[in-house]
Amino acid sequence: MLSGLDFFIFFFSMAAVMLIGLLAGKGKETSSEDYFLAGRSIPWWGVAGSIFGTNISANHLVGMMGIGFSVGFAQTHFEIGAVIALLLLGYVFLPIFLELKIFTLSGYLEKRFGDTAGLIYALLSFVLILVQMTAAYYIGSRTLNTLLSSDLGYIGGILLLIGISCTYTIFGGLKAVVWTDVFQSSVLLIAGILVAILTFNHPEVGGWTGFMARDAAQAVPKMNLYLASDHPQLPWTGVFTGLFIMHIFYWGNNQYLVQRALAAKSLTHARYGMFAGGLLKLLVPFFSIAGGIAAAQLFSAIGKPDIAPDDAFPELVKLVVPFGYGIIGIIAAGLLGAIISSIDSMMNSAATIATIDIYKKYIDPEVSEKKMVWIGRVCIITIVIISATLAVLTYDPTGKTNFFLVVSSQSSYFTPGIVAAFLLGIFNKSITHRGAVIAILICPIFSYLFEYLYDTNLGQLSIFSELFGEKINFMHRAFVAFIVSFTSAFLASGKDKNNSQYTWHNMVANPESLNLAFKKLWGIIIGLCVLALGAYFNLLPRWVLGGIATIGIFYAFASHIKQYPREGLTFIGDDRFYAGLLAGLSVLILFLF
Repeated sequence: MLSGLDFFIFFFSMAAVMLIGLLAGKGKETSSEDYFLAGRSIPWWGVAGSIFGTNISANHLVGMMGIGFSVGFAQTHFEIGAVIALLLLGYVFLPIFLELKIFTLSGYLEKRFGDTAGLIYALLSFVLILVQMTAAYYIGSRTLNTLLSSDLGYIGGILLLIGISCTYTIFGGLKAVVWTDVFQSSVLLIAGILVAILTFNHPEVGGWTGFMARDAAQAVPKMNLYLASDHPQLPWTGVFTGLFIMHIFYWGNNQYLVQRALAAKSLTHARYGMFAGGLLKLLVPFFSIAGGIAAAQLFSAIGKPDIAPDDAFPELVKLVVPFGYGIIGIIAAGLLGAIISSIDSMMNSAATIATIDIYKKYIDPEVSEKKMVWIGRVCIITIVIISATLAVLTYDPTGKTNFFLVVSSQSSYFTPGIVAAFLLGIFNKSITHRGAVIAILICPIFSYLFEYLYDTNLGQLSIFSELFGEKINFMHRAFVAFIVSFTSAFLASGKDKNNSQYTWHNMVANPESLNLAFKKLWGIIIGLCVLALGAYFNLLPRWVLGGIATIGIFYAFASHIKQYPREGLTFIGDDRFYAGLLAGLSVLILFLF
């Protein structure tokens, strides 16, 4: 039950979001670059807030707590693994994308491999965004109804989300999306940390020390990053293979995430923003995933162990947050911000793809700038209607599955082939148009066939079931699909015309620097493997091994700054300083848990 103060804070936040969005884009979006890329004028902190807000949606705030609640801390790999992908985006993909001044990532595939590859990517991206938006409407409406104890109903909750997000996104374009994301990310962080503090300080949890002691006393502790290779949901072999491929797609080849970096003032601003957003992401495992584990302890202690994972967050809020202080209003506002900051980003990116890659390219090449903005607005309305309808028809608002993993599994049928096409396009001069198209198209076909074959035949053989389980995990399947797509691209590439001038060898400003960075990367990987063996055999305490790894990684970045200094930047002002800090802290977490 919400107090009057809670409702005031909640509705004030809603009004603030709409006002910020309307003011940010008021009367300025007259060209396609203004509307879809905010005039390429976003500073680093805008990039950071928008990337964090777009990524940490209700899918994360609610879905990740649900997985922590039911599975455990291994879900943290979805956050930690993103760091390597962010580094790839910042130092490999993004310099090329910005140099080409593209609006969409299909623009790169068109230049490198031709129109067909670009069109296939555009269509697949549109479908994947549709899937993500549908999921966002589902979890957003479900959670708001539970948290607010309102009579909105499932459909009413969806309509509320549509009303708020469409108000400014349709008229203000990406600039409105970015500035509202910054505001909503701030509220989201406050809300998430508040819930975590109240949860861990509950007497039945006993603070962080009591929480860790209770977890260690369990038959199967949940504060463990590494689950068996045959674990049905988060096998350790999957998180270091297939999940890594999915991270590369999500952070490096995914239109609605990368579009924020494309809108930055400069490459330096984009990198600062991406790495700042990455540092914020390192908080998520502790206030969301570990918070979910604490919630499981708490609900078990009070005799309510049967709560559905996707209801863990709102039920926890109702249990631990005191009434009458406006705290529930802040949390509800943070949740609303988490939902809307993802939905508005996907709206804008879907409209960008539909307008730039499809309408202008194939329907009206001579379309005016003004009409392109109008087409973008129509596309937003269209995709909202489709995704909201799908949310009503395809999701059960009373379901008990971990929807976050369901959504990840759905997208993994398609994304490995896209990653193969981008990586080979950038790093290999011999891959042709035919190879890239085959790599993208064969992926979903193989993924579905391989899953069926494994689940009905291979999984029944002990040699496979003992290692990977009787049913193939989507991460394992994604990695095998990536290998098949990667290999198929080589086999299918003949002697067709090859636009190899768009590889990184020809487009990166300082290829020697990047070559040396990759050599250092191999050294880091070998060193980490040695330290991991030390942790496995308990040769030294994990915190010691993690400290060695962290210092070693940061030293590698620091030495690179000295070897290749950038004019006008101090050591601490160099983006590589923050990249090293981000990478080092991520690896430390991998060793500590």
